[in-house]
Amino acid sequence: MAIRLLQGIHVPHRKNTSKCVPVRMPAPEKVMIPVSMHIGAPAKPVVKAGDEVKVGQLIAEASGFVSSPVYASVSGKVKKIEDILLFHGGTCPAVIIESDGEQALYEGIAAPKVTDKNEFLEAVRNSGVVGLGGAGFPTAVKLNTEPGKVDFVCINGAECEPYITTDTRTMLDDTEYLVKGIELLNEYVMPKKVLIGIENNKPECISKLKKHCSHINNVEVRHLPSIYPQGGEKVLIYSMTGRIVSEGKLPIDAGCIVINTTTLAAIAKYIETGMPLTEKYVTVDGSAVKNPQNVIAPIGTAIKDVVEFTGGFAEVPKKIVMGGPMMGIAVPDIEYPVLKNTNSLLCLDAKEALLPPTTACIKCGRCVDHCPLKLMPTSIETAYNKKSPEELKELKVNLCMECGCCAFVCPAKRPLVQVHKLSKAMLNQYNAEQRAAEKAKEEKKQKEDKANG
Repeated sequence: MAIRLLQGIHVPHRKNTSKCVPVRMPAPEKVMIPVSMHIGAPAKPVVKAGDEVKVGQLIAEASGFVSSPVYASVSGKVKKIEDILLFHGGTCPAVIIESDGEQALYEGIAAPKVTDKNEFLEAVRNSGVVGLGGAGFPTAVKLNTEPGKVDFVCINGAECEPYITTDTRTMLDDTEYLVKGIELLNEYVMPKKVLIGIENNKPECISKLKKHCSHINNVEVRHLPSIYPQGGEKVLIYSMTGRIVSEGKLPIDAGCIVINTTTLAAIAKYIETGMPLTEKYVTVDGSAVKNPQNVIAPIGTAIKDVVEFTGGFAEVPKKIVMGGPMMGIAVPDIEYPVLKNTNSLLCLDAKEALLPPTTACIKCGRCVDHCPLKLMPTSIETAYNKKSPEELKELKVNLCMECGCCAFVCPAKRPLVQVHKLSKAMLNQYNAEQRAAEKAKEEKKQKEDKANG
C-alpha cells in the first residue's frame, strides 16, 4: 500500500545521539517518584515513611480501571511522601526514597503466567507500562479490545521530533523484545495486520526490523516520509492505513491500535523477566549540555542528576524541556524527576530559549496550509480572543493535536499552539457548564412533574 502524504512541516532532525547506545547510570542519592505519571486516576501509595523498599517493589497501586501501578526504582528507605508540583500546574503525592546504593532486587519479582488474553492484560497492567512515547495512557486499557475488532496494530517507530533517539535505540538494541512484543500482540490481541511505521531517516532500524520480523506473516515494515508530525497517532493511522479517526473517537473506533516501540518492548521484557517498569531510556541533549547522550535512568531521578551523569551542563540552562522542542513541556527546575513517559531532557542555552517577538498576523495562511488536521489556527485565535466557545466548537479546536506546526511556520511568531491549548480548556469548561445546566433543568422538571402528580 502506498504511503499517503500529509500536511506537516520539515524540521531539523538534530538526531545527535542516534549512535549513542544508552548507558545505565548508577542509583542517585534519592528519587522522587510521583504516583501520577499517566492519564487517569493517580496510583494510591502502599508504603509509608520509614519503610525499606527494593527495586521492583510496589509502592503505589492502581486506583481505578484507567490507572497504573508504580514501583520503586532504587533500593533504600522511604524518606517521606509529599505533594509535588507537576509541570502542568497541578500537584500529586510523590514517594521520596533515599537510596542505599545497592540496587537490591525485590524478592517477589517473577515472570507472570500468561496463557490467555485475560492473563496477558493483567500482566500488562501489573507491569506499570503506560504510553512511553509521551502520552502516558495506561497500555492495558488500550489493549483491552473486543475479539475481531482490531484490523491494524500500528507500531510507532516514527520518532519525528528533533533530538529524541530513544525509540531508535530501542529498535536497534532491544529488537528481540520488540519482536517478542509483536508475537504477544498477535497471540492475544489478534490483529489482522501489524504495521511498523519508521521514518525513512532511520534506515538501520528499517533494515533490522525487516530482517527480524521476516518470519511473522502479518507484519509489514513501512517506510514513512520524514515529515513532522508523522508520529502523531491520527497522522500515523492515516499514513499507514488510510483510515480517519473522527472527532471524539478513539483509534479502536477505526479498527486500529497505536503502540510505541519502546512501550511494546517494555511489555515483552516484563512478561519474560517479571521486572516491572522502574527505569527509562532518556535522550539528554541541547545547547546547554556538555555531552549529549542516551541514558538509562531510574524513574524519579532528578534532572540535575541525569545531566551530571552525562558530564554536566556546558552552561546554566535557560530552559529545560521534557520531551522534544515541538511538543515538549518546560519543567520548573532541575530537581524535577524523570517520569515514566520522559523520553528526552532538552537543555537550552539563553540564545535558543529566547522567544522571538510576536507581531501582527499577516494573513499569509501558512498555518492553515501546514496543519496536518486541516484546522484554521488564525480563526481559532480570533474566536479565543472573542471568548466565543461556540465558534471554537464549530472550528473543531478539540481536534488539535498540539503538534506546533502552526506556530513553527508562522512568520509573525504568533503563539498559536498555546492559544489552541487555552481554547480547548475554554471549550471544555463551556461544555461542562452546558451539561450542568441541562442536568439542573432536567432535575427541576422532574421535581415539578412530581409535585403536579
